[in-house]
Order: sequence, then C-alpha cells, then structure tokens
Amino acid sequence: MDPTAYRIPVGDWIDLLVDWMTDNLEWLFDGIAAFLKTLIQGLEAGFLFPPSLVIILIVTAIAFYAKGWKFALFSAVTFTIMAMMGQWQAAMSTLSLVLIASAVAVIIGVPLGIIAARNDRFSSLLRPALDLMQTLPSLVYLIPAIVFFGIGQVPGAVATVIFALPPAARLTELGLRQVDAEVVEAGEAFGAAPFKILARVQIPLALPTIMAGINQVIMLALSMVVIAGMVGAGGLGAVIFRGVTRLDIGLGFEGGLSVVIIAIFLDRLTAAFGDRASKRISK
Repeated sequence: MDPTAYRIPVGDWIDLLVDWMTDNLEWLFDGIAAFLKTLIQGLEAGFLFPPSLVIILIVTAIAFYAKGWKFALFSAVTFTIMAMMGQWQAAMSTLSLVLIASAVAVIIGVPLGIIAARNDRFSSLLRPALDLMQTLPSLVYLIPAIVFFGIGQVPGAVATVIFALPPAARLTELGLRQVDAEVVEAGEAFGAAPFKILARVQIPLALPTIMAGINQVIMLALSMVVIAGMVGAGGLGAVIFRGVTRLDIGLGFEGGLSVVIIAIFLDRLTAAFGDRASKRISK
C-alpha cells in the first residue's frame, strides 16, 4: 500500500488559511506593523541619538545598581569594545528589537500563564500550543511573518515574539501553581478578593520563577533576532549574515561577539533582579 495515495493535504489547508487571512485581515496586520515599527524605530533612535559614550555610562550605572562594581566594569569594557569594533549602530538596532519583542512576549505570555494557572481546562489547551511554538524550527516562523508583514524589522519582531513567548507563559503558570495553597487559603479566610490574592500574594511569591521566564524570553529573542537578520531585520543579524555569505570570518566574529556581549549583559541583569525578588520574599 502506497501511503502517498492517502496523503493528508495539511500544507494546502495552511495555504488556504494564509490566503484567507491575507485577504480579510490586512487591516489588522497593517496596524500591528505600524505599532511595532514605531516602537522599534523610536527606541533605536533613542539609543543612537546621544553619543555612544553616554549610553555606555548609562549601561554601566544600571549594571552597578543591579550587581555591583564588577558587573559595571565588565559592562563598561565590553560595550566599549563593541563600539570600537564599529558595531555600535547594529548593536543598538538589535537591542531595540530584542527589548520590544521581549516586552510584547512578556505582556502576552504572563497573562496567559496566569489564566492557565487558574483554569485547568485552559492550561490543557494552551500546553500543546506552547509545545508546537517551542519545537517548530525557528526559520519556519519567518515564512508567515514575511507573507503578512513583508521584509524588514516588523516580520523579524513578530517571529521573535512567537518564538520567545512560551517560557513566559510556562514559568508564570509554574510559579503560580507552586505557591503554597495554605497561604492562598489564609488570604481567602481574611476575605480578600481573588484579584487581590493574585496581585498581593501569588504573583509576589511566584516572582522569582516569573523572572526566570522573562530571562529565557530575552535569550530566545536574541537568538531569533540573529536569524531574523536574513529577512531584512538589520542589526547584528544582518552583520552575521553578511559575514556568512561573504565567508568573511572577521565580520561574522565581530557580529557574533557583539551578540554575546548583549546576551551576557541582559542575562546577568535579569538574573540580578530575579535574585533581588527572591531575597525580598525570603525576608
């Protein structure tokens, strides 16, 4: 028996769905594109308007506040190296895209995790969707993003949001479900409304786990932004892509090193704020 004789045309069904969405939801995609483009370009302009030294000083101050002088020194040296390699503009473009995409992923993912933690049926429906989002090859996300949003930063941002969103939802749900039931019952016994219990008891106790999810969102966003450079998203992804296509090892290394610098900075920064949240709760 030839299995192809009973082929399931999944690809054809997806094509029909995409065609329908393109024809009927163009207004929605245009609105999303305009919104994301304004945010990304506005943040990028804010990073590039002052001299790079000013941004380096701000980054150093944030690092010192978050984790002390060692992290501040590391941040100052590495960001200076990035600027001296001539990758400053590309790095700020990548940082803008990562921050906006991560913020959107968190804004969507955390409420989904909260709903899933409070509703088992919704959780059972959400889990397979998150599994699919995490296991699909990252390049697959670029195809519908290009179809709906064209070439540029917006499809890269949309693909990044989809790719990076699952950890925010998963770890938010995990953190809320790990909150001691007796603590929640104590709040209910004192007559607190469900929203107040969520906002003042459950979320503060789950905050370290939620921060770990945000950390993972940022790391996944960085990895996807580099791939998004292939579709005209610009930034360090485009630098690395040029290095690959031209077999320019030096250019590719400079772009890759700049990505590593940004990744380490954001990773340590979010981890530091997560540690502070844990210490505050333990007190």
